[in-house]
Amino acid sequence: MCPVQITIIRIRIRIRIVITTITVVLLVMKLILICCQCWYSILQITSWMEQMVMDHPDVVTVVNYGKTYESRDISLLKIGLNTGKEKKAIWMDCGIHAREWIAPAFCQYFVREVEKANMVFNVLDILIQESHMKGIIVICLSYHPPWPLFTAIGVSFNCCSKFYPGSKAMSELETRAVTDFVRSRKDSFLCFLSIHSYGQMLLIPYGHPNYTAPNYDELMMVGQGATEAIWKVHRTNYTVGTPPDVLYPITGSATDWARMQGIPLTYIIELRDNGTYRFELPEDQIQPTCEEAYRGVLYIITYAHDKTFNGAVANTAVTLSARLWNILHLLWFIGNK
Repeated sequence: MCPVQITIIRIRIRIRIVITTITVVLLVMKLILICCQCWYSILQITSWMEQMVMDHPDVVTVVNYGKTYESRDISLLKIGLNTGKEKKAIWMDCGIHAREWIAPAFCQYFVREVEKANMVFNVLDILIQESHMKGIIVICLSYHPPWPLFTAIGVSFNCCSKFYPGSKAMSELETRAVTDFVRSRKDSFLCFLSIHSYGQMLLIPYGHPNYTAPNYDELMMVGQGATEAIWKVHRTNYTVGTPPDVLYPITGSATDWARMQGIPLTYIIELRDNGTYRFELPEDQIQPTCEEAYRGVLYIITYAHDKTFNGAVANTAVTLSARLWNILHLLWFIGNK
């Protein structure tokens, strides 16, 4: 075989190797970046959760703790080593409302960042799964899950309204599953975070205008710190306050219920935007929205950690990596007993 033919064969082999390598890298990148570039269906998100478990079997597990109206599993994605010891916890849910597409995307981004940082967490991505299924007509679905309190303001008793609170408190299977799970572990929770859109707000308890959280000042202080952390990323302004003060009165929210269970730090986080695109946020805003919100959430988690274990508020002088490493050893998310 002549030198030219040998050279051509070698070049072809190298090209094939490069193409194969690039293909593998692109597939891996697609999995890693699934939460940051496109909107995904519940089936795709479920597949992503299963893939996370397959890729990281030692630290990632799926916890099923309830059934939906159509008998689908309600699952948590737990990230962390199971030591068998009881740990402090943080609740985070996303995708309670089907039209808020950015919320599940943030949960996926959060899981990715947490996994990279070797932290330990559990995340509920989508609660009412039927409302996320394509090609399904939902009649009179309770879009506003009926948490058991203050169910007279900010709701509609028309069962086809998006603000329908249900026939009674905890009338929906999804709500009962969450309340049973959280109530059985309420002493372990440091904070309770519910991710929504839109409005760029951090909402604190309570949604009823006649009630004030006993730690209102603390909630406002931590919320202000979180909004400042958010602003530093992409200069996006978030507002912090109670729903009656910065939005409108709402009752029966998960965070209000969690605060009444004794969980000290509870926030509804309304992600981008301010109303230009409303719930139809362009896909090119997924990444920046997740990046900035992650910093805000991290600020709240860090404060909760420091208050519990150090008796001090968040110290901004400590590097992010050092603080993440600290939380790795001391802070767990739901699903650990």
